[in-house]
Amino acid sequence: MKLIVGLGNFGDKYKFTRHNAGFMVLDYLSYQWNFDFNLESKFKGEIAKINKDGDSIIFLKPHTYMNLSGEAVIAVMNFYKIQPEDLFVIHDDLDLPVGKMRLRAKGSDGGQKGIRSIIQVLGGNNKFDRLKIGIGPQMNLSAENYVLQNFSEEQLKEIKTVLQKSEEAIEIYLKEGLNAAQTKFN
Repeated sequence: MKLIVGLGNFGDKYKFTRHNAGFMVLDYLSYQWNFDFNLESKFKGEIAKINKDGDSIIFLKPHTYMNLSGEAVIAVMNFYKIQPEDLFVIHDDLDLPVGKMRLRAKGSDGGQKGIRSIIQVLGGNNKFDRLKIGIGPQMNLSAENYVLQNFSEEQLKEIKTVLQKSEEAIEIYLKEGLNAAQTKFN
């Protein structure tokens, strides 16, 4: 069983903000793969459970706001007995330009507070797979303000292309593993 988490902030106010890149990917997947999310208070977020090509997959959109994302992630991991090596997190990355994405096996939080929260609840374990969605370069705003700004119309066009590539990358990741997905998309 895999747990695929998209990081973001819930509510219409944040729907198209840069910080919601993870939610955007999961929303795109739910449309393409025809599944729906349900709010589950015990998991502090929206979840969907599907079987795809013989694999059981749980998707999670935490409703804890970004800085406490780990609370929702650990609730799902504990309930379903999911190990960190079966965790895949999709999140925004200020260091990548809009229109780019990168798959990664492990690493620090890189300043991304949702990733920091997940690493903390996993007792410092940072060995889970990730898909970073570029939202940079940062303008003359603090990071906190920049990530809560909406994408421009031009950037939304680039994000649409990234959403399509993300779906392909996740398909390869699920079928062939991270190395195969990295080879094709990094």
